[in-house]
Amino acid sequence: MSELPVAVIGAGPQGLAAAAHLIEWGIEPVVLEAGAGPAAGVRAWGHVRMFSAWSELVDPAGARLLQPSGWVAPERGYPTGAEWVDRYLAPLADALGDRVRYGARVTGVSRRGRDRPVSADRENQPFVIHVATAAGVESRFDARAVIDASGTWTQPNPVGADGLPAIGESLAAAAGALTYVPPTPDQGSALAGRHVVVVGSGHSAMTTVIDLAAVVKEHPATKVTWVLRRTVVDDNTFGGGEADALPERGALGLRSREAVDSGLVTLVTGFRVERIATDGSTVTLVAEDGRALPAADHVVALTGFRPDLSFLSEMRLDLDPILQAPAKLAPEIDPNLHSCGSVMPHGAQELAHPELGLYVVGMKSYGRAPTFLAMTGYEQVRSVAAELAGDHEAARRVELVLPDTGVCGGAGLFDDPIADNGGGCCGAPAQADTLSLSLTGNPTTA
Repeated sequence: MSELPVAVIGAGPQGLAAAAHLIEWGIEPVVLEAGAGPAAGVRAWGHVRMFSAWSELVDPAGARLLQPSGWVAPERGYPTGAEWVDRYLAPLADALGDRVRYGARVTGVSRRGRDRPVSADRENQPFVIHVATAAGVESRFDARAVIDASGTWTQPNPVGADGLPAIGESLAAAAGALTYVPPTPDQGSALAGRHVVVVGSGHSAMTTVIDLAAVVKEHPATKVTWVLRRTVVDDNTFGGGEADALPERGALGLRSREAVDSGLVTLVTGFRVERIATDGSTVTLVAEDGRALPAADHVVALTGFRPDLSFLSEMRLDLDPILQAPAKLAPEIDPNLHSCGSVMPHGAQELAHPELGLYVVGMKSYGRAPTFLAMTGYEQVRSVAAELAGDHEAARRVELVLPDTGVCGGAGLFDDPIADNGGGCCGAPAQADTLSLSLTGNPTTA
């Protein structure tokens, strides 16, 4: 099978980086992107400014591939998602040329002539990649290995507290009263004088709260309610602050807390949505305990993402039953076990599945766990490419040191204030050191 290409699913940051690393090893990739252009998922939140500097957002192999064209890496500043695409990801896709196929949605991955239960001679059969175009034209091709870097952007978690859509959620979303993307500046301005509810506790929610607080300052009649599922609110609720090794990420927490403390934003905790009632142009969120928020004009649901495993149904996966992440990686990222905010760098060994030659990388490798860093994905694909090239020593080598968030709430019970603040895997947050590392922020939570 050495003459066959490696199928890379997704032309986002990790997919494009994977292709660049494979080329350096003399392995031909075929990158399959469902969108009409490179990094379509990033483009969808292109208006959001990231909390990582340019120096932290470029994969080394990608930069090496671009250098002959005269491309110069941006040196300063914190780009928006659109700037990341325009100034780095799109040029990288162009450098890969016709290795990248757009409008090519992967609908299934299997082994030639073998479904999931068949073991006989399975490892000696190539992967078969089933693809459909936007026009519905179906095709398939063989591959020696598969790197799934399709991300989770198209699979937002619902507002419902039990992991399923709240009653009435689909109706509210269809009416446009509930969205799963941070509002653009124009959309935020259009909400002036109205009541907006933001649901979620991650960096995307913090960014939205900060932006809407600015609208409240300019238009005091605007009302913003920030809804958290957790009952406990402490310093860690707003991130690591000054202890975060990525200063702009820490600043998000500080600024969102300031918006609450100043009264620009109303914080509601312990609110687990059960129903969403739509009445004309307004929606009302009702919690499992019967509490109801004041009627809102718009709801922004930013409750994280989950992986789409449907097209891997014929693959033999070893997934953690909680996070839907690779079983060997899950203990390092499970927020039920720890919340130190730092994850050991990892690669092919931790990402391997019983289906030899299949690797899930990038945000999707985290399953339902939060706080993925793009540089983590760059290290993943570097290791996976080395493994596929047969250099197992290079695959095992660690070439990245990740930053701590400064958050250490420990592992605890869902509603126990004592347990939630005690125990866990680490002590008090350390003060941030000055780093000269090539790190990155999380584009999905920028």
